[in-house]
Amino acid sequence: MKPFAWRLQKVLDVKAKEEQARQIELFRLTERLAEKRSELLMCQRVLQEIMIEIKRNRPPQRLGAQEFFLKHTATNDERMAGLRHDIADLETRQKEKTGELLAARRFKEGLERLRAEAKERFIKEQEKLEQKEMDDRTTMTFARDRDVQGQQGA
Repeated sequence: MKPFAWRLQKVLDVKAKEEQARQIELFRLTERLAEKRSELLMCQRVLQEIMIEIKRNRPPQRLGAQEFFLKHTATNDERMAGLRHDIADLETRQKEKTGELLAARRFKEGLERLRAEAKERFIKEQEKLEQKEMDDRTTMTFARDRDVQGQQGA
């Protein structure tokens, strides 16, 4: 039986590589998003710990610490706002990449189904051809045997 060759195999291979590349992009983007979220949580945790520490101080020391904290609050707020903006941007990009990945996966799966159907048709055709060849051989053998019997009987 001759080997199965599908004419769209190269397209399927390209789409599989494209899906893999999109998966890698999505993974990297998700890692960056996790890093930014972790950074934001760390900033929030540090600020919380500073506020708890300020509350623990005695009133005379507390005023100085509160003043220092309030002076630098704007800087911390800007940094956290920047992180939130980065997180929102990364989440948007992550959704886009997820959509692109799903579209590429659906296209590839569609091609894989077409390939499976084509291979099934090919196998059935090959089996029919093999059956026809076997039938032809059987017919020829039968005809030859009959011809030989006819010559022996005469």
